[in-house]
Amino acid sequence: MSELTADKNNKKYGVLLVNLGTPEEPTSQGVKRFLSEFLHDKRVVDMTRWLWCPILHGVILPIRAPKVAKLYQSVWMEEGSPLMVYSQRQQQQLAEQLDVPVELGMTYGSPSISSGLESLKQQGCQRVLVLPLYPQYSRTTTAAVFDKVAKVLKSQAEIPELRFVNDYFDHPDYISALADSATSFWQEHGQPDYLLCSYHGIPKRFADNGDPYPEHCNGTTDKLATALDMPREKMSMSYQSIFGREEWLTPYTEGTIEALAKKGVQRLDVMCPAFSVDCLETLEEIAEGCKETFIKAGGKEFNLIPCLNDNPAHIKLMANLVQQHSQGWA
Repeated sequence: MSELTADKNNKKYGVLLVNLGTPEEPTSQGVKRFLSEFLHDKRVVDMTRWLWCPILHGVILPIRAPKVAKLYQSVWMEEGSPLMVYSQRQQQQLAEQLDVPVELGMTYGSPSISSGLESLKQQGCQRVLVLPLYPQYSRTTTAAVFDKVAKVLKSQAEIPELRFVNDYFDHPDYISALADSATSFWQEHGQPDYLLCSYHGIPKRFADNGDPYPEHCNGTTDKLATALDMPREKMSMSYQSIFGREEWLTPYTEGTIEALAKKGVQRLDVMCPAFSVDCLETLEEIAEGCKETFIKAGGKEFNLIPCLNDNPAHIKLMANLVQQHSQGWA
């Protein structure tokens, strides 16, 4: 091996884990700052700015921020926001398992993608693998991460060699981790009458214009059903967290849950495979709000199967993704 080749192969690499982000504090002001940055992203809301900004700042934020802050207060952990707490645990455990620098960046809020990239640079990383923690690709999540990374590096004289994980919705280790999580839950709590996989929704228009997200969600659900040997008449999928007046991907989770209860399903378990960690959308929207909907509609027992969080199988999946996508770097 030539000296030039050896130098090239010996360049240090690091990993940037990315999740959506969360308010730093469960207050109206904290939520308003977070939602303002989040809802200003054209990947999330692509409405004309001169029309959207007055609606956002004049109507949505003043009304929604206090309400959402109360919801965050109901799920806030002693160490902070659940999304942040679990994401930090993932970062620490992945770094220990890989023995390479692993930094955490949030698309919105703190720690930022910019600070994560800067920390990797300060640690001498000339190569960076960006791992967005979104198993199913969407323009609203994965592509938004790419935009932020590109924006940060655009102004730098020297940029690191980059690799980017687009999705892992059908990765065998991901499906296995989901299946093991459900099986372990059922070993402790018994089998449900029905299993619902609830994914975060996106506007239907985005999918019509080429976003592969619904195909990825269908793919995950199909493979999970096979792994669990679950009859499809006892398992389906839906979309949650609908926002605004336009049509989003259907069926909607709340309506599906109500319909299942009215059809006679007595015990319903829900998984949220699109979320890598438990957060407001799982711990409040599903575990509290949807449970109430199910019971009111005649159901008897409702369970949220926790997200993969810092489950060892989840960390193993991340480590395998890093190793697969960093081939030739180590």
